[in-house]
Amino acid sequence: MSVERQRITADAAPAAIGPYSHAVRAGELLFCSGQIPLDPDTGEVSGATVAEQTRRCLENLAVVCSAAGTSLARAVRLTVYMTDLSRFAELGEVYASFFETDPPARVTVGVAALPKGALVEIDAIVAL
Repeated sequence: MSVERQRITADAAPAAIGPYSHAVRAGELLFCSGQIPLDPDTGEVSGATVAEQTRRCLENLAVVCSAAGTSLARAVRLTVYMTDLSRFAELGEVYASFFETDPPARVTVGVAALPKGALVEIDAIVAL
């Protein structure tokens, strides 16, 4: 049984900085590429703190979800990449404001570096 794939491009999201799609729909799931905290207008990293960057990442993911006809509230799993896990609590406060009830499953991974010097990157799998 094959599942049809559909590429999703979100015009209001930051342009991809490599050869990848903003998201791919497969069946009833949306697989969102990782979002770093890029300002959609300038393409530059937005925010100096983990909290500010987390907010921008989640806002960017919300725009991608919207372009696919769903919302970030329907996320089933997010993966968070951080360059400094000692700042996890800062991320958690902002994250909780996006998922006040019934939060998705989540994985957080410490990494040595992220594109454009970002402190945070977040990807998502979302129900359609």
